[in-house]
Amino acid sequence: MQRITQTVAEITPLNEDAANQARTRLDLLTKPPGSLGRLEALAVQLAGITGEVSPNVAPAAVMVMAGDHGVTAEGVSAYPSEVTPQMVLNFLHGGAAINALSRVSDARVVVVDVGVAAEMSHPALIVRKIRPGTGNICREPAMTRAEAEQAICCGIDLAEAEAARGTSVIALGEMGIGNTTPSAAILAAFSGHAPERVVGRGTGVDDRGLQRKADAVRRALARHAPDPYDPIGVLASVGGLEIGALAGLILGAAARRMPVVLDGFITSAAALIAAGIAPEARQYLIAAHRSPEPGHSLVLELLGLKPLLEFDLRLGEGSGAALALPILQAVHRVMTEMATFGEAGVAGPTAEAGR
Repeated sequence: MQRITQTVAEITPLNEDAANQARTRLDLLTKPPGSLGRLEALAVQLAGITGEVSPNVAPAAVMVMAGDHGVTAEGVSAYPSEVTPQMVLNFLHGGAAINALSRVSDARVVVVDVGVAAEMSHPALIVRKIRPGTGNICREPAMTRAEAEQAICCGIDLAEAEAARGTSVIALGEMGIGNTTPSAAILAAFSGHAPERVVGRGTGVDDRGLQRKADAVRRALARHAPDPYDPIGVLASVGGLEIGALAGLILGAAARRMPVVLDGFITSAAALIAAGIAPEARQYLIAAHRSPEPGHSLVLELLGLKPLLEFDLRLGEGSGAALALPILQAVHRVMTEMATFGEAGVAGPTAEAGR
């Protein structure tokens, strides 16, 4: 717990001087003020996060945390748990969607086994297994509090290692069959929304499967009564090991002034945990997209985030976060390659136009 407390203490507000300098530069560029819309807001946020007016956003790393979930025994997923290690190996072999999409921006894909219920071996796999999958949250806690803290510290360690490596941006991804159910339980615990409102079809369950998910969330909440003012307790009772590691990545990245790009519902649920532990960490988050999962919109609303993309993505893996990375690179190009009115010899707006 001391490691988490120390990391939280290192998370500071955004650098307002850098943010204001970025606003000033944007207004001097050869364009009407505000005409680049969300790109300008993103440029100001990135400056505030990093303390640099025109921060570099490369290299980026897509951090894919993997773990299994005991709640799959309740029939909440269209796929068996065996798919988790199979897909992890697919990531490591470079054949998944996240690999293809990450190559667009030359981002590294880093795959971490935090709690896969199988033993795997691959030279590129980072093994930080805390336990082989969580408990079935309908019948027992997902993990102990000590294991929840260990998962968060794992993410903090990974963020610090990436910062030391020179990584500029961390994009979040995950793999864990059944993990939309604990994500829905986390959202329900923090928001008070009914299970029917926060669950979605995930991997593509039918109507009966959707009802099983809502029932599973309801039973888990009734059994554990997670306290929204105790985010680590929420994680321990109804969360996931990969979700804990993702929350730690957010905390560790924010402490190192690194932007964090969220993917879909699961990574955003992890952001709820991180923001519960350190509210200041919200300012370091960029929502890549909004998925069709009903709970995702609700999580983004709680976090106060507006997604960059609306592509109806529901794959996970970090796919939406990887798609957003070129947008961040575009912001960098705007800030470093566009000429000002003075440099280009272009007349700026007239004083009368501003009246």
